[in-house]
Amino acid sequence: MPVLPGAEPYRHEGGEVGVLLCHGFTGSPQSLRPWAEHHAAHGLTVSLPLLPGHGTRWTDMQLTTWQDWYAEVDRELRALTDRCSRVFVAGLSMGGALALRLAARHGGRVAGAVVVNPANKVHGLSAYALPVARHLVRSTKGIASDIAKPGAAELGYDRVPLHAAHSLGRFLRRVDGELPQVTQPLLLLRSAEDHVVPAADSARVLSRVSSRDVTEIVLEHSYHVATLDVDADRIFEESLAFIGRLATGVGKEGTAAVG
Repeated sequence: MPVLPGAEPYRHEGGEVGVLLCHGFTGSPQSLRPWAEHHAAHGLTVSLPLLPGHGTRWTDMQLTTWQDWYAEVDRELRALTDRCSRVFVAGLSMGGALALRLAARHGGRVAGAVVVNPANKVHGLSAYALPVARHLVRSTKGIASDIAKPGAAELGYDRVPLHAAHSLGRFLRRVDGELPQVTQPLLLLRSAEDHVVPAADSARVLSRVSSRDVTEIVLEHSYHVATLDVDADRIFEESLAFIGRLATGVGKEGTAAVG
């Protein structure tokens, strides 16, 4: 199936500092494209891949698992570390969990992590029903476009494929067990009101990581897809400042040199 217009992956060749951006479950690079372009404009080398099964139709996602999604961002990280002297990982929702696992598994190859409304578990009765329900029902209603800003919309599936949701739950449990291996500086931004991922997930992440350099920022005016919402500019600016603090020379438009 052809990729939906706007859901294409994004890459930009910039300086010696790189950032890998990971989109969320049933979403697409469109939800992070403004963030990626902001960092590219300030000289960073940027990679925003399209996860397998995403960006086409939800039935394609039924055939993929967390191993496919993680393998894609793992490949992108390895390519960035070959190209750049310092690399950061970032993500929204499930993309935040992907970024945290990259940090946990790659250690010193990752200079820092930025996560926005990171997912940590599948909540409610659905978590218990999924192992059986996925064999009886193919999908449930979608979770895309939880955005407060009028007129803003996320390009994501209107259905959640249950086989993929079951795999997501298994992935999040695995990541939770690996969080103590995250030692890098961490910037976590969470929305005060989120109808997809509760604040408890961010609290769990913060309580489990081993990072000593940790910053939490509450986004007062945005819902789950905060990267397209009212607080988007703050996310872009805070993450760029975070990277600039750890990689000298980042932050001025068109420059990204490591001191």
